[in-house]
Amino acid sequence: MLSRKYLKSRKVSKVIFEVPSDELPAGIQVENIHLVGDFNDWNTTATPMKRLKKDSYKTTLDLDPGQEYRFRYLVNGEQWCNDWHADAYIPNELGNDNCVVLTPAE
Repeated sequence: MLSRKYLKSRKVSKVIFEVPSDELPAGIQVENIHLVGDFNDWNTTATPMKRLKKDSYKTTLDLDPGQEYRFRYLVNGEQWCNDWHADAYIPNELGNDNCVVLTPAE
């Protein structure tokens, strides 16, 4: 799930990325999840997600407003997952789809 808000005082778009455990592939024992995308140069360890009590994983980023960012979730450093609430999906060079989030502008 994605939620977005433009912050006038800081001129950034605050984006909350949250993935419920029930939207992850069945049978996976989750040790960690990282958010990976254009905003962190697809670094697989730069943006860890925090496990919440309500059995979901969440992280928040301040991104440039009015932009389109591609991203995916990486579970346990080996299994890629998509956000089924993304704004769009774009095929990647590996034969899968990347998620897209559009950030609000002023």
